[in-house]
Amino acid sequence: MAQNFKPLQSVLIKPAGPDCNLNCTYCFYLKKAELFTESRRHRMSPEIQEELIRQVMQQGGQSVSFAWQGGEPTLMGIEFYEKAIELEKKYGRGQTVGNGLQTNGILLDKNWARFLRKYDWLVGLSLDGPSHIHNRYRIDQGGQGTHSRVEDNARMLLDNDVAVNALCCLTDYSVQFPDELYQYYKNLGLTWMQFIPVVETDPDDPSRAAPYSVTAEAYGHFLNRIFDLWMADFKNGEPTTSVRHFESVFHAYVGMPVPECTMMKECGPYVIVEHNGNVYSCDFFVEPKWKLGNVMNNRLSAMLNSKQQHTFGAFKAVLPGECRKCPWLTKCYGGCTKDRIKDPQDNRKPRFCQSYKMFFSHADSRLRSLADKWHQTQKDQEEFRNTGGFYNAFQDFVGPGHKPEN
Repeated sequence: MAQNFKPLQSVLIKPAGPDCNLNCTYCFYLKKAELFTESRRHRMSPEIQEELIRQVMQQGGQSVSFAWQGGEPTLMGIEFYEKAIELEKKYGRGQTVGNGLQTNGILLDKNWARFLRKYDWLVGLSLDGPSHIHNRYRIDQGGQGTHSRVEDNARMLLDNDVAVNALCCLTDYSVQFPDELYQYYKNLGLTWMQFIPVVETDPDDPSRAAPYSVTAEAYGHFLNRIFDLWMADFKNGEPTTSVRHFESVFHAYVGMPVPECTMMKECGPYVIVEHNGNVYSCDFFVEPKWKLGNVMNNRLSAMLNSKQQHTFGAFKAVLPGECRKCPWLTKCYGGCTKDRIKDPQDNRKPRFCQSYKMFFSHADSRLRSLADKWHQTQKDQEEFRNTGGFYNAFQDFVGPGHKPEN
């Protein structure tokens, strides 16, 4: 079974559990507080933080990454993350270490910016677009919109040379505005973009998806339009903006491992660590069934390679016959498992099957052309290497990539 061994490369950490200072309409994680009733306030202890980081640094390979997420991870305070840096250095073995902070941005200030810049952290900033889009669902606990505060802090981070990705939760409303969203992020200086389709079960009718969820057809049209905008911004045959979905797809077209778990044949390449040290298969499946153990009692690498985690990952590949015969199967592998679960109307067929068919039919010829160019560049660079020269042809082709994240 050695060929199935998964190296410990990254962990996704919820240091403040499900606690958050916002009350976004579509948030699925706030209700996870029901799992941790021992306290109303959830914070990772120093002991758990140290054991977690010790295990990652000692069990991980030459490159490891920590993704600090929530809830809202900045509720821990900046001192918690300063301690994390100390522990990474204390237990490190000469590795390359990446840190990413996914945040709603409300609590960020110049002190945070100095810290994030100093240690070269990547920030995934939840900013759903201009005010009429962002404020529709991203509200604070008083029911007020949060757009102006988040946008101001986005500018502040960029002014302080912090690496920032725009994280856009794509809803039934925002999916209608691909041009406006793309231009908004570009104009703001957020040229790294990630569009995350929202699918949740309707709390008022568990037999269907929530009304703010994105439909397959709408998402397909959105992907096609964003792809056209992305391609139109190429200069000298190279992209000037980064859209994570297209970068992941491109990996598949050139025969490289896909970095995004939603597009892998099986999932489960990393684990989730909650504030109390509990370890789960995926942040979309933080529930008793998929609890793998606790860092204070179990080894992370063992939990990552456990039979339970393998079972979880293999579930992604259980697809209907239509999918197995689809010409695009190896490019999407059915998308994210949770999208089938959260849409009870047909929890075997991938929610975005139609979306992917629309997208690949629209983009395939251009993606193949880009892949051909990349392969030719690789060949040219191999010849160059053989004469004593070297540079990273892949990065030259796709431009700035993402630092380690979930």
